[in-house]
Amino acid sequence: MFDWDTGNLNHISLHGVSRVEAEQAVLNDPIDLQFQDGAGEERVVQVGETNAGRILVVVTTIRDHLIRVVTAFPAKRRIRKVYLAQRKSANEGGTEETELQE
Repeated sequence: MFDWDTGNLNHISLHGVSRVEAEQAVLNDPIDLQFQDGAGEERVVQVGETNAGRILVVVTTIRDHLIRVVTAFPAKRRIRKVYLAQRKSANEGGTEETELQE
């Protein structure tokens, strides 16, 4: 399901994020922030939560039908706050839309 090698593993480790955390953030119903065209491929910027409650920004792309994590890092306070508000609103059945990008 995921495409890992020393390049992307080393990169996310520089941000203090583990492979397991990045995968959890992608799989735990993240919120899409934006779509980008980077290095000739479509990339998705998402904010998601690990099983332990850590909120991360994760950038992914699809290569050979696998999800490749390009980078992942802890979300800044503003993004965490908005993410949690959106999750709370979604759990309460709200339709509030809030700008997540800084």
